Amino acid sequence: MTKLAVIYYSATGHGTKMAKIVEEAAKEAGADVRVRHIKETVDPEVFANNPAWTANYNATKDLPPATGEDIEWADAVIFGSPTRFSNVTGQFQSFLDTLGGLWAEGKLADKVYAAFTSSNTLHGGQETTLMKMYQTIIHMGGYIVTPGYTDPLKFTDGNPYGVGHVTGINNDKELPESTKAALKHMTKRVLKVAGKLAK
Repeated sequence: MTKLAVIYYSATGHGTKMAKIVEEAAKEAGADVRVRHIKETVDPEVFANNPAWTANYNATKDLPPATGEDIEWADAVIFGSPTRFSNVTGQFQSFLDTLGGLWAEGKLADKVYAAFTSSNTLHGGQETTLMKMYQTIIHMGGYIVTPGYTDPLKFTDGNPYGVGHVTGINNDKELPESTKAALKHMTKRVLKVAGKLAK
């Protein structure tokens, strides 16, 4: 059974929804799945007037936080981070910065990795955010498995680098069916490649 870790940060809940779709697809494919939210590093008072942030914070604050051991445990890892100025969030980067010891021991290498992101606008830097995550994976010695254009839906989704969701300026959009389908396709592809490597 392939072990998949879904490690993500979400500020307003879109990443949490995306992670749940990945989890569902992985379980349907027979994988053992760990979903871990990256711990919030910002004082909740900063976002006290943001109902979406507060709701997501309350929904995730008592869940087991992501650790390097989750990556060490996994055969495959799917990362998720919102886009911030064409980059990952500070919270996501802070988590990556804790992985130096495992990296030095080679415990992050030879695993399959992919990623998803979200942004307020269509041209909000999603592709560069995904590439930033992949640059880290290259340093880890991981195998990057993007969806590419390996499914007809990717031509409508338009993102061969990973999966991206446009939340809208009011951060109130639900996940469209095309995003759900793209997440499921990417997850199945990651598990397929990880299964081949395990053999």
